[in-house]
Amino acid sequence: MKAALRAQLSVMMFLEFFIWGSWYTTIGVYMSNHDMANLTHWPYTVNPIAAIVAPFFVGLIADRFFATQKVLGTLHILGAVFMFLTPSATGSPVLFILLLLAYNLCYMPTMSLANTICFHKMSDQEKEFPLIRVFGTVGWIVAGLIISFVLGNFVAGNIKPEQTAMPLYMTATASLLLGIFSFFLPNTPPPAAGRKVSASSIIGVDAFKQLASPSFFIFLISSFLICIPLAAYYNFTQLFLEGVQFKNIAATQTVGQVSETLFMLLMPFFFVRLGVKWMLAAGMLAWVLRYALFALGAPDQVSWMILTGIALHGICYDFFFVTGQIYVDKKANALIRAQAQGLIVFVTYGVGMLVGAQIAGIVFNSFLGTSKALGLQQWQNFWWLPCVFAAAVLLFFIVTFKERKTQIGK
Repeated sequence: MKAALRAQLSVMMFLEFFIWGSWYTTIGVYMSNHDMANLTHWPYTVNPIAAIVAPFFVGLIADRFFATQKVLGTLHILGAVFMFLTPSATGSPVLFILLLLAYNLCYMPTMSLANTICFHKMSDQEKEFPLIRVFGTVGWIVAGLIISFVLGNFVAGNIKPEQTAMPLYMTATASLLLGIFSFFLPNTPPPAAGRKVSASSIIGVDAFKQLASPSFFIFLISSFLICIPLAAYYNFTQLFLEGVQFKNIAATQTVGQVSETLFMLLMPFFFVRLGVKWMLAAGMLAWVLRYALFALGAPDQVSWMILTGIALHGICYDFFFVTGQIYVDKKANALIRAQAQGLIVFVTYGVGMLVGAQIAGIVFNSFLGTSKALGLQQWQNFWWLPCVFAAAVLLFFIVTFKERKTQIGK
């Protein structure tokens, strides 16, 4: 791959995740400071709704009729419009949530579209794609650092930038830039032009039938269940950091992405020694430890416990989700691999996160009551719940998952 093309694709991936990181880790703080504290789970509900809809849009429309880079650009420009309008609807919670839904419906399909553009130009995907995809993680990290250390210079007094609309406007600006930039990316013809595509194939029904086995069912059930406490992390960590008086909320959360990058590099070392089952179990154990550290650190605001809990994100994400993708890839044949990966995304980031966000919101609001924020003791009680839930999922998985190493080609 030529250096100029690699640079183009790296910039695309950087902005793709810069955009997501700009609002995803700050929206809860913004809403809680604008009389919507009991609605902060809704952005994390509309996001998985969009994740469920996205494969149908991409598979049935985008991949069949339009050049990929043009669809990518159009969706990001439309998304910029919706995000620019979102802060103006702060006084109308329903409209605010609907605008976020419209934005997410534009954004979520762009993740697979960006991957499609990359893969279309690559001769060695396994070697070249990670070197470009890592710029996405860098983009998420840079977004958090800019919010805390650059936007923070434009607020007065004790106001945090996360409490203002600036991160939302930053999201919209970056989305507009990527939208324009996308039209200058290499031409990528619709990859599924002329093919018949069904809704059942998009969500992986055919893959489910072919992969059906007791161990695969256990894996799917565990993947779905573990996303319920994961939703609590994505939704409420930012509010928790605000409650325990962390100054740089967005920057602090980037510790998780730094950890993710590190453990991604270490995965081959652990994979050989642990195998699939214990890699997945280690990922779930990290969830248990994370929430336990949050709970133990909450009453006395123990910073090292809270930071360690955030740093465990690397193990949580890489050891479970990335290992899960590898597990599915090894079980599936070449004809259903794409469907199988789509099935996992549908179960986890779609249905799992949707259910998790709603449950987490109900639990949080039960603690919140008529208050505007949780006290430190309430935060401790709150975090013990996903801790116990994750521990139960871990125990269920260890006892019931019986996949043989030879079946997955350790």
